Amino acid sequence: MKKYPLLLTAAALCGSILTAHADETYKIDPVHSSISFKVRHFFSYVNGSFRKFEGTIHVESDHPEKSSVNAVIQTASIDTGNDKRDEDLRSADFFDAAQFPTITFKSKSVKQNGPDSGDITGDLTMHGVTREITLRVKFLGKGKGMGGHAISGWQVTTGPLKRSDYGLTWSKTVEGTAVVGQDVEVTIEVEADKAPNA
Repeated sequence: MKKYPLLLTAAALCGSILTAHADETYKIDPVHSSISFKVRHFFSYVNGSFRKFEGTIHVESDHPEKSSVNAVIQTASIDTGNDKRDEDLRSADFFDAAQFPTITFKSKSVKQNGPDSGDITGDLTMHGVTREITLRVKFLGKGKGMGGHAISGWQVTTGPLKRSDYGLTWSKTVEGTAVVGQDVEVTIEVEADKAPNA
């Protein structure tokens, strides 16, 4: 693990880098992974997630800084546990899933900041707006999965994302208190699955 820290960091969002094999492609396992968020609602928080997403990573182990990560989230798969609220979030007042059906991330650079941690900087495109963000990544471990092939675990956080930066500007106050907060905290839990034909 310590031998390829940059390579491991680059894999964190949507893939599994397990050994030194040049020019390989890995896929996220959506069944055992999650993309969740929370946002302020009046004086508490509402939690939600996206249920449909996928991602790939191309690995150049000899030059890990040249590895690339891509992920795609289906906007309409947003789920906060309330049908009416989810319909509102899919509408033009918020994500406008009909016009902007996907949220994407494409990496641009990788930087190690610890033995099992690092930063992935890339472009996040949401609601038709592209901005550069940095994902903070922690490697959780690796080994064989139930099917006998290699898997690895990762935790990824974004730090607060300001929704108005992406054109999500709906706002309302009640007696001076915002109904929906500006900052959104995102946590991504990844199980990376390197199947034999991945």
